[in-house]
Amino acid sequence: MRRAILALLSFAAISAAGNSFSLGETGERTAGQVVLLHGLGRTNRSMNPLAAALDAADYAVCNIDYPSRDYPIGELVSDHIVPAIHACGFDVRRAVDFVTHSLGGIIVREISASSALPRIGRVVMLAPPNQGSEIVDLLGDNWLFEFVNGPAGQQLGTEAESKPNSLGAVEFELGIITGNSSINPLLSNIIPGEDDGTVAVQRTKVAGMEDFLILPVSHPFIMRDEVVIRQSLHFLAHGEFDHN
Repeated sequence: MRRAILALLSFAAISAAGNSFSLGETGERTAGQVVLLHGLGRTNRSMNPLAAALDAADYAVCNIDYPSRDYPIGELVSDHIVPAIHACGFDVRRAVDFVTHSLGGIIVREISASSALPRIGRVVMLAPPNQGSEIVDLLGDNWLFEFVNGPAGQQLGTEAESKPNSLGAVEFELGIITGNSSINPLLSNIIPGEDDGTVAVQRTKVAGMEDFLILPVSHPFIMRDEVVIRQSLHFLAHGEFDHN
């Protein structure tokens, strides 16, 4: 029973599903085109504060809603994410930037590995399980975990054959922001070292990243933090975080 309860609190969050995206005026924006990808079990509404900040900074914004709990990562990319980017009207011959939360970061790595887009520009990943999560190792075989988190959630373990660990080094400009504050002490007890309640700080890193930043934020709310949003825009503009 305890494991079942923990499973509900792991990656997925309770929220209503939607099928919308927001579109910037791509023909008139000068700061670039940015795709936002929410985390597992969330909707694009969780990325609305980032979308608003990017819109105010004159970026064209595509805030995609995708069925994160229903399909494996490869199928999410080929059948949902890439078609949605095209539907946003983005010119994929130009660089497409990304800001992602959690699972969204692994999706960008899958897009890159599969060459599903011609050019990936700068990417900011928020709390990505780039080396998987011990929570999946412990609870992944639990039927309730599978029900709540779906096929993609079960791909996020720490073993060498897991999806994150099989994708290799990144080949795009990447900045990672992760948190070291947890609102879930039960899950933090499962994770060694510093963590955000879902992913260990060390497991958010990936070979090839350009910059790395730790802030006192938790996994479910990192994408809404004002400092995180400001640092995300700074990386998109300059290719590095503001460490001053």
